[in-house]
Formats: sequence, C-alpha cells, structure tokens
Amino acid sequence: MSERDSERIAKAIQYLDRHYRGQPSLDEVATAVELSPYHFQRLFKRWAGVTPKRFLQFLTIEHAKAALSEQGEGLTIRYGFHPTPFGECLLAATDRGVCRLAFATRRERREVLAELRRRWQGAELVHDQRRTSSVASRIFQRRSTRERPLTLSLQGTNFQLKVWEALLRIPPGALVSYGDIARSIGHPDAHRAVGTAVGQNPIAYLIPCHRVIRSSGAFGEYRWGSARKKAMVAWEAARRARTEAPALRAG
Repeated sequence: MSERDSERIAKAIQYLDRHYRGQPSLDEVATAVELSPYHFQRLFKRWAGVTPKRFLQFLTIEHAKAALSEQGEGLTIRYGFHPTPFGECLLAATDRGVCRLAFATRRERREVLAELRRRWQGAELVHDQRRTSSVASRIFQRRSTRERPLTLSLQGTNFQLKVWEALLRIPPGALVSYGDIARSIGHPDAHRAVGTAVGQNPIAYLIPCHRVIRSSGAFGEYRWGSARKKAMVAWEAARRARTEAPALRAG
C-alpha cells in the first residue's frame, strides 16, 4: 500500500469514527477521502479484509458490548507463576492452548493477573500450578525437536494475527527488522503498525517478538524490559552456536 493510500485509509477511519452514529454511506465516505465509491471500496477491502459497511459495524457500542459479553464466556483458564531463564513469568492456558505468557516480578503478580482478566472477560481463572508447570518446562527446557508443538489460543485483529504468525516463522537465534516483518505480510510501508502489533503480543517468548530489532541494529524497546530482550537474544544465539559447532576430537 502506497503512502498516499495509507493516508486515505487514515482519513477514512477518522471520518468513520466521527460519523459512525449516522451510519454514513459508501458514497459519503468515498467523497471524504476524494475517491470514487468503486475505488474506495477496493482500497478499503484490501486494507481491512472487509467492506467499509462491515467495518462500520465494529465501531458501534452495540458491537463492543457484545464482544465484551462473549469474550472468554464459558472458558476455563488455568494459570501459574514459574521461574524461567529470564525471570518469573505468568503462564496461562485454555483447553485450546497457551493464551498468555507475561514476565513479572512477585510485586507485579496482581497487575499481570488483572490484565489477564481484562483480556479474557467472562472466563473462569483457576490457579493450577501443577498443570502449567509442565507447559513451562516444555517452553524453556525443550530438549528434543520431536516434541509435539504447543498450541496457542489467541485473540486479535486480522493484522495482529498476521504479524504474530510472521514472528513464529523466525528461527531461534535469528533476528529480523520491523521492515522485514512488514514486507513478509504484504504491507511494506506499515512499519509503525507492525511495531504496535509486535508490542501487543500476548504470549512472550513463545511468540518471539524479542527477535525483532530496528534496521539500524539497535535492539529497540521491549515490553518486558530491554535488558531481558538482550538476554533472550544472546541466550538463543549461544544455544544455536553450540548446536551448530563442529564436533572436535583428539588426533
């Protein structure tokens, strides 16, 4: 998407946000961004994956209330706090898979639990240290590539899910830039949007947002601290170097 098209989308979103109560027509929004209805519809659907009319429904208070009531309803989330090579973490999982991994000190336990409740309103939270301990061990002490992959339970926009899926394709010990991620998902100019989605990753380490750095080589910010990000990158690089090192024997 060109810079000009990105500006048109931004202008359209602002217009929709200001006028959503009046349910503006396609012609009205297209006029606001100085495009024909046909070309605006094509541009918007390419960006959002849905028509402007459908997108407008997601801006209503009624939709927001419905989303809140449905989010997590009937789910049981089991959680526990576990030590890792990078400090203590909160690990939470549903029957569908891991839904949250956040680093936290003991003082921050209440805060990360409160955030978990906000993300999964309506779900029942159960402290189950034994159940989540086995998952934590698989994440941080994995010894065999033959182990069955862990499944994830994620909530996010289409764009966020695309970014997080791209993160999962980065191998351990490798680093990519935000621009690399943007290009890999077909939005080469969306560096900032990619950075925001990376920062909103709900499952630290397992979805490896720590492997994304600035194109200058600077590590950049990290939701759970830049020192922890550097430690993760170095730890993975060291493990990768160790496994790839040639075997030596005495002559």
